Amino acid sequence: MGLGAYTPLIVALALRLASAPTASVSYLVLASYALLGPAHAIRALAMSWLFTMLSQGVAPEASGAAVGRYAVLFAAAFSALIHSNLLSRQPHLLPFTLATVLLGVFLMGHSVLFSPIVDVSVLKALSWTLAMGTLISAWSGLSDWQKHELSQQIFWGLVIILVLSLPLALTSLGYLRNDRGFQGILNHPQAFGPTMALLGAWTATRMFGERKPGWWLVVLTGACLMLVLMSEARTAGLSMVGGIGLSILLAPGFSGLSIARMAPGLGSARIWAVLCMALVGGIFMAPKIAETIQYYITKSGRASGENLSELYDRSRGRLMDAMLDNIARQPLTGIGFGIASEPALMEVKRDPVLGLPTGASIEKGVAPLMVLEEVGVLGALFVALWLLRLLRSAARSGLAPFAVCMTVLLLNMGEATLFSAGGMGLLPMILLGWAYAGGQSRTRMCRA
Repeated sequence: MGLGAYTPLIVALALRLASAPTASVSYLVLASYALLGPAHAIRALAMSWLFTMLSQGVAPEASGAAVGRYAVLFAAAFSALIHSNLLSRQPHLLPFTLATVLLGVFLMGHSVLFSPIVDVSVLKALSWTLAMGTLISAWSGLSDWQKHELSQQIFWGLVIILVLSLPLALTSLGYLRNDRGFQGILNHPQAFGPTMALLGAWTATRMFGERKPGWWLVVLTGACLMLVLMSEARTAGLSMVGGIGLSILLAPGFSGLSIARMAPGLGSARIWAVLCMALVGGIFMAPKIAETIQYYITKSGRASGENLSELYDRSRGRLMDAMLDNIARQPLTGIGFGIASEPALMEVKRDPVLGLPTGASIEKGVAPLMVLEEVGVLGALFVALWLLRLLRSAARSGLAPFAVCMTVLLLNMGEATLFSAGGMGLLPMILLGWAYAGGQSRTRMCRA
């Protein structure tokens, strides 16, 4: 793509940064851009995520963002539909796209039957279905070259977020949310930390995937880890490290390929030299490193606890207790998709014209319990089967896509965003779609 092809995105970004009135218009530009094709739809959704997550210290608040996000989402879904072969004389729907749609239909049907706030649950289920179905369909409809080009654009887009955030570490703007955790150019440390964790897992396993990995990958991985620590997002740090480690352990089983084939970089002298230097440095600086880790997991000493398990219980125990109580009371039906553990305490924002819900945020820390609480045992089984199919395809995509998937799932053990298409969850959903689609290309190649 030439630079001119990015003009609408540049215009949208300028409008988002210029003023509050034009910030709302920027979403309409993205919605128009999404109609141009599947790759354009993915870029529009990625930019919509960025526009929503930008810090008020670097961009004005967009009053129409809640409605604008839906405009981009619906435009992207319509684009995926009209550019697919579903409307051709020989319509064909990718099995996993169909499975995603059917899962979404189940969630919407469940909402009608069991949710205490039906319109909120239905709209959340519809948003997830449109976003995830669109992303899987759009990514899968691209050629291998287009997938590689677009994934590189997203990768470097995340790197740009990292680079632009670094100077803010020396200013109050970088700590605008709570004066402690670093948030960079994003609106919350709990958004910036997971974003850098995803980039860090992607970078590290991309490094392992190359026989002679470049030094820039080593430096970028270290920078991601440093920024995750600065964000004080504990789940992000553990998810990054765990995602990398689990991907190396589990990828061969999911993909049917040897780890030597998936991660040739593990045999690189450069990688082992870096690991040895890190080990030696770690031995000499063990007390300082232990102090830094303790400082990080206790959020600068504000969280008390003797170990990770105790800290996790203090942080998420109250939320888990409420979910477990609901599961015990309603194990089969659940309490309703996207509904808070205490529905009466939910704050639902509605459009002043049509009265439709535009926001109903809930705080749930553990995605597996959240799913079981909201849609019951049967719904949780359907979600588990859907995730298993996604992971198998992601593993065939390569070590980096699989590591990103594992990092996404681990992030959801601390902050349940797996079904949040309107907030932080949209970026992980974009990456899940990329990871799945790459595995389908490998499968077709093997069959050929």
